[in-house]
Amino acid sequence: MENISTIEIVFSAVILVFSVFLVVAVLLQQGKSHNLGTIAGGAETFFGKEKGRAIDKILSTVTSVVSVIFVIAVVVLYVLQIKPDLLP
Repeated sequence: MENISTIEIVFSAVILVFSVFLVVAVLLQQGKSHNLGTIAGGAETFFGKEKGRAIDKILSTVTSVVSVIFVIAVVVLYVLQIKPDLLP
């Protein structure tokens, strides 16, 4: 059985949390056409048009940042799992 380091466990947990967040964040974002496929379509009527747009902008920005961190974490985890004997 192969040894898994603590850092690999930490990065795996981070990737799991970020992946769940990304799925939820994408589902919460306002649809661009005819409001189809959104879960939180009532944000515009509940908060008003301007507040709903502000929430969508913040959610979009946070989703972009988390997705970049997610990709970096996946690459780091991949590099950590490369066996030293496979490197040139």
